[in-house]
Amino acid sequence: MKTLFTISKGLLLLLLLGSISPVTVQAQTKKEKKAQKAAEVKELVDSRTYIFTPQTMLPASGRSRQVTPDFEFRVLGDSIVSYLPYFGRAFSAPINPNQGGLTFRSTDFDYTLADAKKGGWDITIRPKDVPDVQRIQLSIQESGYAYMQVISTNRQPIAFNGILSARTDRN
Repeated sequence: MKTLFTISKGLLLLLLLGSISPVTVQAQTKKEKKAQKAAEVKELVDSRTYIFTPQTMLPASGRSRQVTPDFEFRVLGDSIVSYLPYFGRAFSAPINPNQGGLTFRSTDFDYTLADAKKGGWDITIRPKDVPDVQRIQLSIQESGYAYMQVISTNRQPIAFNGILSARTDRN
């Protein structure tokens, strides 16, 4: 009887240890994945070649809206290309009806990168050759999620929530 009790205690202990160890391994892989993602995002930010893809648009007035995946903001090192939607109040209308959104290309701009207080990075871009856009602010988290705010001369500010990804080979 004692032998049976000792064997069952041993088996119970073995089962308990076996069930705890996969949880520890899984937690380590989550930490490793998080660290790997943070390193990838840091490399993108440091290289100044990345794409911000908005998922949600937050106008200064009105409700938030979901954005189709066609829109993007590309930082290409020596230039920036913006193809973003705009909802909000414009104080003057563009002459060309095709320039309704935040669509522009800039090769002359100031780019400031700073570490954020709670991890991540804060980027400020000031285009000098785009008269309507005063400032673009990007707050990037280590997970790759980002918040972008566009301050314009002739329009209300607008913000976007989205994700950062690596640059593709298309222009």
